[in-house]
Amino acid sequence: MTQSPTRSGTVYLVGAGPGDPDLLTLRAARLLMRAEVVVHDGLVDPSILAMAPRTARMISVAKSRARHTLQQDEINALLVREALEGHDVIRLKGGDPFVFGRGGEEAEACHAAGVAVEVVPGISAAMGAAAAAQIPLTHRENASIVSFVAGQCKGLSEQNWAGLAGVGRTLVIYMGIATSEAIAEKLIADGLSPDMPLAVIENAARPTMRVLRGQLAGLAALVADNKVKSPALIVIGEVTGRGDMMELKQVLEAVQ
Repeated sequence: MTQSPTRSGTVYLVGAGPGDPDLLTLRAARLLMRAEVVVHDGLVDPSILAMAPRTARMISVAKSRARHTLQQDEINALLVREALEGHDVIRLKGGDPFVFGRGGEEAEACHAAGVAVEVVPGISAAMGAAAAAQIPLTHRENASIVSFVAGQCKGLSEQNWAGLAGVGRTLVIYMGIATSEAIAEKLIADGLSPDMPLAVIENAARPTMRVLRGQLAGLAALVADNKVKSPALIVIGEVTGRGDMMELKQVLEAVQ
């Protein structure tokens, strides 16, 4: 018979930020560099995974719209099992664990099993993408309210999105690329102007980052024509024009 461990391990729910390893918190980097077991999402950049020791056991639980390596209940059980076997587990997530990262569900599963949990926040995808594109999510002249929504939620057409975007507001949509046409139709039906400016930010904070700008009515075409793929965020609101001004200034300065 195998002997039971003298202690249970700790599960660390760690935010990996938007992709650039330089944007990790010091706490996240230190934990990763001494990791025993790393359970990571598919969107975590390989350069961040490479920070773990060669001896670390790397377990991918990558998810996509069409396929999940493990279902969420199975991931919860995996974290608990590894910790109860005495391992410290780094649960590495893109962005922040508690912003559309299902970190709350994983923490609850660990608490129910008597497993210690520590949450290490990361720069959220919305914050990282907006900063990389130099789009201020709030601005005294344009927006004092920011809303975050998931674009893959069930029953999209039945939800009331009125007031989430418009004058004085910024709307950031996670996981909305595959449903971009339905999102635009929904927002317009709920009263938002078809001319509302927006930006689609793909691969934020990475060398392959793209910032595509357009208007709400043309969102689906913008995504399709440019073959946008995840990870990508949609930012809707007047603030999306601010990044344009900053980029133009940078171009002019470079020419001079």
